[in-house]
Amino acid sequence: MAVLVTGATGFLAQWVVDYLLKENYVVIGTVRSQEKGEKLHRQFGSPSNLSFEIIPDISEPAAFEPLFKKRGEEIDIVLHIALPHSVNVRDYENDILVPVVNTTKGILNAIRIYGDVKKIVMTSSFLTILDVFKFGNECTVFTEKDWNPATWEECQIDLVSAYSGSKKFAEEVAWDFATETGIFLSTINPALILGPQKFEEDVRPRSNTYNKIVDSLLHTKPGDKIIPKYFPCYVDVRDVARAHLIAIQKDTDGERLCLWNDGFFPQNILNILNQKFPHLRGEIAEEKDVSRLSTGFRAVIDTTRTKEILGFTFTSLEESVCDAVVQILKKEGRI
Repeated sequence: MAVLVTGATGFLAQWVVDYLLKENYVVIGTVRSQEKGEKLHRQFGSPSNLSFEIIPDISEPAAFEPLFKKRGEEIDIVLHIALPHSVNVRDYENDILVPVVNTTKGILNAIRIYGDVKKIVMTSSFLTILDVFKFGNECTVFTEKDWNPATWEECQIDLVSAYSGSKKFAEEVAWDFATETGIFLSTINPALILGPQKFEEDVRPRSNTYNKIVDSLLHTKPGDKIIPKYFPCYVDVRDVARAHLIAIQKDTDGERLCLWNDGFFPQNILNILNQKFPHLRGEIAEEKDVSRLSTGFRAVIDTTRTKEILGFTFTSLEESVCDAVVQILKKEGRI
């Protein structure tokens, strides 16, 4: 059974590919260049059941058509994980919203024309579910069935709004496609993703998109004031990857799998760093009590349905942080 993984060299996608290969799936990954594809193949030990196809710009309307024209009959399952490559965002609509939505439209259209796909699993976001204006309302209960009510115009205010909007509108496109065609679809809606890289050689301190919170705290100094910003949810990258595997192995048609673990303050991570890496004490900001900090988050998140389907316990913040930190410290020669 062949699985197409879009953006196969990405932080999350590499872990997904790892799970798939261990289950003996035939994996076809999309990459932006020959060099990236060859590196990916080498990193996984050059297995015969892993190949790649080059798509330099996945946001182009017909970007996926050559791939599906060439290999569409092979592909049984599509895991759409990739996001368009955005650098120096200046226009939230044209640099984020439009490319992300167009990417989803493009792959779905290619499937419609050339594919014989049985299942589609799309990586979305918890932000497509949450209404930030209800975070402080203790009477609010968010479930897998809820949707972020933000409009296209409202999603052009800042980077976070644009990102959440792009995921929302792209996911809506996918659900419309599934309704129209009857193709099996489920989505993975993860919270803020933390955790280690699949391959240590890919660790890039000071520029790691997914672990930038952890990385920034590793580079604090004693006495630095830490803003008590509350992050209401996170999830480990390996748990997100595992959820993708379960989504294709179980009957999850029509399901939105919302991956949510407890929230944290940056100080929580600093406390973990001070406790678990004693040699950092005196080099980074100090350990402090967080019990009196106010989260401002009073809404309830009910992901009972997701937990029933997945059936596993999520990775703790301590384990997720420590595994990422070890990689960064090794890269910097600090351990």
